[in-house]
Amino acid sequence: MPGSTKQPVVISLEQALSLPYGTLRLVHLGWRVIRIEPTPLPGRKSRGDPNRYIGRPFAGEDRHSYFVAPNAGKEALALNLKTPAGREVLQRLVGRLQADVFCTNTMPAHHAELGVDYATLKAARADLIWCSISAMGLKYPDVPGYDPALQALCGYMDLTGERTAPPTQCGPPLIDLKAGDEFFAQVMHAMLERERGHGGRQIDISMARAAVSWLHTFLPMLDMGSPPDEVRRNGNRHRQFIPVNAYPTADGFIYVAIGSDAQWARFVACPMFAALAEARFSTNEGRRADQEELHRRIAALTGAHPGAEIAAVLAEAAIPHSPITPIEQVADLPFVQETRLVTRTPDGRQVRLPPAAVETDWRARHGGELPFSPAYGEHTSCVLAEAGFAEREIAALRRDGVVA
Repeated sequence: MPGSTKQPVVISLEQALSLPYGTLRLVHLGWRVIRIEPTPLPGRKSRGDPNRYIGRPFAGEDRHSYFVAPNAGKEALALNLKTPAGREVLQRLVGRLQADVFCTNTMPAHHAELGVDYATLKAARADLIWCSISAMGLKYPDVPGYDPALQALCGYMDLTGERTAPPTQCGPPLIDLKAGDEFFAQVMHAMLERERGHGGRQIDISMARAAVSWLHTFLPMLDMGSPPDEVRRNGNRHRQFIPVNAYPTADGFIYVAIGSDAQWARFVACPMFAALAEARFSTNEGRRADQEELHRRIAALTGAHPGAEIAAVLAEAAIPHSPITPIEQVADLPFVQETRLVTRTPDGRQVRLPPAAVETDWRARHGGELPFSPAYGEHTSCVLAEAGFAEREIAALRRDGVVA
């Protein structure tokens, strides 16, 4: 309702990373997220989201390390949507909890049979915002959404890696995370439109389409005279701006990014790099023509000095640069220390979490600490009770395997 101050409620049939990351962004705003996972399959030890069992065992058998960060601050409910009773439970949850958003990253081919399609759930709440994340959208219901496979399909692997080496995937699962960010943006837009009186809506997010939407500095260039090899993978080098590369130092690596002839002039004015002050290198096109030699000569110069010494010289010349920070040191970077979130295991151990992408009022109010990621089915009984289920109903649902 316009002007409502109710904490938004999100019910999410989620697993893996793309949607859990998207709903985590809503947790960062103080929204309530109830994640639904399936009841156990007969004879199978693992329960619910397969990501619960990825990484090192950390907090019991169902909260391994890979699962913890994207699911902090959420509630967990185990529900068998393959049964009519389970689908009826979901309808009651959506209606009685006045869910603002229902979302899922289950393959669209299974939406109707599980009772999670838009038409079915809209009947429980007319102004529901419904969102699906899938590999290629509702038009391609049978395609599984696996980040590395989509990196391969959408050209990311052809753009990543050394020039003469095989294609490789990006370090972070970029397409999963891009889809989660798109979910966040589209839900925010839908909530705004609903506040303006336009009701709920169906949102269909294709991971593949979202991934290709990022290729602005690649696809159009192919129609403007660039041969494919000019935009294809090139290691740490930039194809257009020379020199941009990671160079060895006496104690590690440093990344240097020279994006203009003015920056190059300042670069070679430094005594450390004065030997490169040749006329043929004064323009970007000249540096491109002899880039192999240029990269070798810069590497020879940087390799003779510690990284801190090189960084000081580049900073004085206002040249963009950065050390290659080892991943184990990223959490200690000052800007991360200032904004990172934390959570605590049931036995009191602290886990540092990445910061929210943008500062929010929620962090200031709560000191940046999220409740630990939920155990499998941890909140099933209390959520059902809140939705009006009597104790005897909950007991019957559990006995019949509808909830766990």
